[in-house]
Amino acid sequence: MGFWLADALAVRWRLPRFKRQGPAVATGGPTPFGRVHLLKPQTFMNDSGRALTGLRGSAPGAPLDDFLVLVDDFALPVGSFRLRAKGSAGGHNGLKSIEAAVGTRHYPRLRIGIGPLPRGMNGWHDFVLEEMPRDERRIVEEIIPVMCEAVECWMSEGVEKAMARHNRKAPSGESPGL
Repeated sequence: MGFWLADALAVRWRLPRFKRQGPAVATGGPTPFGRVHLLKPQTFMNDSGRALTGLRGSAPGAPLDDFLVLVDDFALPVGSFRLRAKGSAGGHNGLKSIEAAVGTRHYPRLRIGIGPLPRGMNGWHDFVLEEMPRDERRIVEEIIPVMCEAVECWMSEGVEKAMARHNRKAPSGESPGL
């Protein structure tokens, strides 16, 4: 879902097509909210940090406030998302790889719900290789504009205001994350 959101942001901001950049594809340029560099690792998820080689804070463990990770998360239901200013990897191997690459866990992330694991699945490794069911895909596609607004709020007003505005429970009948 993180790739879908990166693609939607690139279209929304009229950025050039993604091109190969080491172990990733990337695009970037000016937006109404400042310059951006969008990066989609082309590695296995648990090796995502390899695409960030050279990106470090000013000191070991220093926060990276102008860096946002878009990450799929089993702990959140499909159709929901949460912004976080920092945090642990929480068992997510992709986030562990990113933390190792950037030298800190103090970076904002937008967690995109892809859970829970369906009954009958032996583990997440089987789940991520399956095609997303059509009804779940529609749910995620519906919240992409709201996630774009959350990213733009983070860019223009900071993570705390973006969290306050976008991290709320949905009223019944409304898609979560709105």
